[in-house]
Amino acid sequence: MNWLFDRLAERSTWLGVVGLLSAVGVAVSPEAKEAIATAGVAVAAAIAILTKDTPPA
Repeated sequence: MNWLFDRLAERSTWLGVVGLLSAVGVAVSPEAKEAIATAGVAVAAAIAILTKDTPPA
């Protein structure tokens, strides 16, 4: 269980989740695809801006 919480604390996990959720938009109408992709990019950018980078160990 700690492994899961450790992964959820990483920025790359959240960027991956956003990417996967954005890709699911392929199965919806063409009008919705663009909105989903735009929202996914916006959320990924917000995560990248608001999360702290940790230096390599």
